[in-house]
Amino acid sequence: MGAFAALTACASTPIDITDCVHCPLMVVVPGGQFSMGAPEGEAGRFPEEGPTHTVTVASFAVSRTPITRAQYAAFVEATGRADAAGCNSMNDEGEWRPAPNLSWRAPGFEQNDNHPAVCVSWEDAQAYVAWLRQRTGLHYRLLSEAEFEYAARAGAATTFPWGAEPGDVCVHANGFDLAARRAHPDWPSLDCDDRYAFTAPVGAFRANAFGLFDMTGNVFQWTEDCFGESYANAPTDGSAQTSEGCVARVIRGGSWLNGTRGLRAAMRDRDRPQDRYTNIGIRIARDL
Repeated sequence: MGAFAALTACASTPIDITDCVHCPLMVVVPGGQFSMGAPEGEAGRFPEEGPTHTVTVASFAVSRTPITRAQYAAFVEATGRADAAGCNSMNDEGEWRPAPNLSWRAPGFEQNDNHPAVCVSWEDAQAYVAWLRQRTGLHYRLLSEAEFEYAARAGAATTFPWGAEPGDVCVHANGFDLAARRAHPDWPSLDCDDRYAFTAPVGAFRANAFGLFDMTGNVFQWTEDCFGESYANAPTDGSAQTSEGCVARVIRGGSWLNGTRGLRAAMRDRDRPQDRYTNIGIRIARDL
């Protein structure tokens, strides 16, 4: 663990914008340069998190929180988008299994309108930003993977956005903690209690230096990028890495099912764009 090349972005008072009644509140993130990925000596590092490389990111707007159930419901009502038949849920043995009775409306645990929408696919996320573009005439989109890490770090160059060590992780992120362990007593957990066994209402944990909530923990969030096994050929301008025939899209941020290894700033994972999971949601960007 520890710091590496510092980011050049400066945290500042967030500038908030909203473009329509049901549009999410957006925060303007200043442009800057940072070292993306995890250095080889970082505890918990996965091979696909390197090599570290310098990325320059232009200023953009990002939703202050993941998209909520209420925001997603407005999209579904306006477009008539059909609910998916099923969602992947983790069973008591720690294995992901399709559950045909689950959906964003009923993910298998209690939520209210202020919880992040889950059981939404990358394809659902693309339909959501297309709806916002059509409503506003503005270029809403998903974040690139580089933009996500840059926004999550918010000027930090440490293993976690809040420091080199996990510290009081339950202040900063909704992970798999003692509250979650009560539902799964045989699973290892964080040594703290954030009071939420599953998803938490958005904004329930401390914001980062850019004024963004839940960039770490609560739900993984889809990005635009195709998943690559390393950063060997990754863009250095903050753009997404895409290709024809992309079979997996990058998810970022960790979730309520993750311990400290999955809540690190450089942690990345992937899933198929058509699949839905009880721990994956949506965060969006907009060009300025």
